[in-house]
Amino acid sequence: MSESVRLDVWLWAVRMYKTRSLATAAVRGGHVRVNGDPVKASYAVKVGDEVRVRIAGFDRVLGVVQLLTKRVGAPIAAKAYEDRTPPRPPREFYAPIVTRDRGAGRPTKRERREIDRLLGRD
Repeated sequence: MSESVRLDVWLWAVRMYKTRSLATAAVRGGHVRVNGDPVKASYAVKVGDEVRVRIAGFDRVLGVVQLLTKRVGAPIAAKAYEDRTPPRPPREFYAPIVTRDRGAGRPTKRERREIDRLLGRD
């Protein structure tokens, strides 16, 4: 077996992304880093590398344990990486969701300032 695998192939094989093209697009978009550095989709991942993947606004930190070139079942894919992701903060620390009634129009200056204050963007 080879000593390295393309990054986009590995991300697809360990089921971080549903398709390889989605994995490639995420790498091109800057959502994936290897050992802290932004890389290309063709980057050769090796055992021991640390891969940071931004999914749904949060970073997942994965240690490469096994190199996969083909998509495998979820239990096998989970053994191919070590999940080093720190626990997410409790739900109360997330920014509150601000919604406006549909058709309410553009917020006034006062409403916008209240929204910014609520979101902590003083």
